[in-house]
Formats: sequence, structure tokens, C-alpha cells
Amino acid sequence: MLPVRGGDGRKLTVWGIRTTWSTVSDGEFFCPGCGGDRNYRRRTGRRRFTVLGVPLLSRGRTGPVVECQACRDRFDTEVLDHLTTTRFSALLRDAVHTVALAVLAAGGTASRSALEGAVSAVRSAGFQDCTEEQLESLVEALATDEGRLGLYDGPECCGAALSIELHEALEPLAPHLAGPGRESILLQGARIALADGPYIPAEREVLATVGAALRMTPDEVARLLSGVRASGA
Repeated sequence: MLPVRGGDGRKLTVWGIRTTWSTVSDGEFFCPGCGGDRNYRRRTGRRRFTVLGVPLLSRGRTGPVVECQACRDRFDTEVLDHLTTTRFSALLRDAVHTVALAVLAAGGTASRSALEGAVSAVRSAGFQDCTEEQLESLVEALATDEGRLGLYDGPECCGAALSIELHEALEPLAPHLAGPGRESILLQGARIALADGPYIPAEREVLATVGAALRMTPDEVARLLSGVRASGA
């Protein structure tokens, strides 16, 4: 814009470019400016050449942008690819719960130490009211529900339905986890499996599926599973 001073000393804008914004959608996102979950407006703009504040000629469109309704900062729409804190917590909670159930289904629920380890992991992830009885009942129910986890036809067979369930729970979360976060989920499952003794083939297959869904290589999975067994952690 080109400012000049009027007779009273105030700045007057002779000409410039003005953008008029319009809202096309809204929702909730994680605002990098505020550092938390906030409401947003997705907006597009129309740029116009103005003279003395009067819009005359169109100068094209701009945007779309995402505008935080709290701090009013504007961001590229890629910011919507990041999970909100609430969504991330829900995905993590469901992922740990699914892994715990899958490992218990592979190794059985006869071991109280395995059940205790599973309950501890699930509670830490957010299901604070989880009990051993609840997990035991869920595993028993899933064992007869081939439409859900499908589970096992034999001690070395990881059902296709179980693999799908694990991928559905873990794959949306994987891109938003750093390496230590992905490892933590796998290791929680490994500790549940080891609570009643060495890995059995079905448990190894479940954990390999967990690692694959978390974008880990077979070598990484093997190293972590061997390491947690050797440490006794």
C-alpha cells in the first residue's frame, strides 16, 4: 500500500491490495501457534486493488488457509494433517488396548501375571477402569467371534481378521509417533507375552504384525523382542 499524510498529519492510504476472506468450513485442530487443540476456520480470500479504500480491480484469489479462532494466526492447510491432542490420545489408548487383547488371545489368559501386565498397560494408556475380569471376558468373547479378531485355528496361526484389526488400530497412529513411541507399544505387548514364559509362536506372530503395522522392519522387531527377553524387563 502507498501511504501519504493528510493535512492533519494522519496517514492516508492512496492505493493498495486488500484481501477479503470468506469461511468455507470449520472444525477443531492442533494449533501450532497456541500449542493446543483449538477451533479453526478454513478460509479463502479474494484480493482486490483499492484506491482510497475503494475496491476496484480483482487481483485473484488467495488461500485456502486455516485460521485459528483463538490466536487468529493463519496456517497452510497441511496443518490439518496433524492430530489433535484428543484424537492422538484416543488412537493411542485404542492401539494399546488392541495389542494387549491380541497378545492375550495368542497366549491365553490362564496366567495371572500376563493379565496383570495387560491391565497395567491398558490403564496407563487411558482405560483407567480396566480390570483383569474385563480383559478375560473380552478375550473369551473374541475367541468365538470370527468376525472381529478371528483369532486362531491353531497355535501357530495368526488369523487374517486379527491382522486386519491390528493394522486398523495401529496404522493411523504410526505416522504420528517417533521411533521410541512405536517401540514402546511393541514392547508393552512383548512384556505381556513374556509374563508367563518365553514367546510362543502365536505370540511372536502377533508381535510381528504389530511391528509391521507400526512401520517397523522385521529386523527392528526381532532386535527389540530379543532385547526385552534378555533384559527380563
